[in-house]
Amino acid sequence: MNRRHFFRQAATAGAVAATALAAPAIAQESPKITWRMTSSFTKNTDILWAASTDIAASVKEASDGAFTINTFAAGEIVPGLQAADAVSNGTVEMAHTCSYYYIGKDPTFALGTAVPFGLNARQTNSWFTIGGGNELLNEFLAGHGLYALPAGNTGAQMGGWYRKEINTVADLNGLKMRIAGLAGQVMQKLGVTPQQIAGGDVYAALEKGTIDATEFVGPYDDQKLGFVKVAKYYYYPAWWEGGPAVHAFFNLEKFNALPKSYQRILKDACANANQNMLARYDAHNAKALRQLVSEGAVLKPFTQEILEASYKASQEVYADLNGKNAAFKKIYDSQQAFKKDGYLWNQIAEYSYDTFMMTQQRKGTL
Repeated sequence: MNRRHFFRQAATAGAVAATALAAPAIAQESPKITWRMTSSFTKNTDILWAASTDIAASVKEASDGAFTINTFAAGEIVPGLQAADAVSNGTVEMAHTCSYYYIGKDPTFALGTAVPFGLNARQTNSWFTIGGGNELLNEFLAGHGLYALPAGNTGAQMGGWYRKEINTVADLNGLKMRIAGLAGQVMQKLGVTPQQIAGGDVYAALEKGTIDATEFVGPYDDQKLGFVKVAKYYYYPAWWEGGPAVHAFFNLEKFNALPKSYQRILKDACANANQNMLARYDAHNAKALRQLVSEGAVLKPFTQEILEASYKASQEVYADLNGKNAAFKKIYDSQQAFKKDGYLWNQIAEYSYDTFMMTQQRKGTL
């Protein structure tokens, strides 16, 4: 009996010692950290904004409250188009933004979001996740003190709102249009004067006639922003944004300093936000489109002439950039190769299935 009592005491003592040793180790692995995230989006564009709060909620829950992220809409810390600067200079630890807002620094930033006649949404997610895109983009961003993870995708966007009909390439000449990224350079070749204006200022600019047209996202956001009240012609598709990615940008040094468990939590949180954004837009755009048409929107496709001219102009822009920017060419070539295979596959199964089902929808048999 004494021998049994001895072993019971030894086991109990060992468990207490193990607990005492483990507690500090766990505390070290899960330090209390509070970060700030600034967004390029306002709260009234609620699907775009929701990605920030999705990330913050996931991180808090997965870390049992040890890692918290406070979220700030555009303008609360810095203007929306300065979000990446705030991250790289250490004003905030992270941002939710679009890479192509920063092409003034380097055109290569555009490839992180979308370029004219680029990847669609599924191809974008696949390229980043499986096709080496995330590694290529972060190799480039490291030179700016940044690290990024996909954290949203809107799906193919609409071609925007116009105060007059656009039937020919000639109708674009002299048009003042709010348009971001390399699409502005392509449009410029067609006679458009591109303007980069933060989302919150677009309605006023269109209403006052400071601009003649604007692109934004799609029906859900466009209805909330009221563009139909100041420009009734609604064109599609946005050939410049076939599947634009939105990213979480991190200060590279601060991201690397996190425990590996926290880095994993952030990666999982961004992946969740990425999926949620596209799902939300797919769920809400159809209803919003019907509402916009009932409010007077005139829905029109871009003509084949405009699409062909735009495609030709985009190839001229890419040829110029590839000839003088090695970082751009490296990422662009990767996307091009991925896109060729992507559309080889898409046309076999996805396109055939969707085409048939769309026929049924138009016939009213769904």
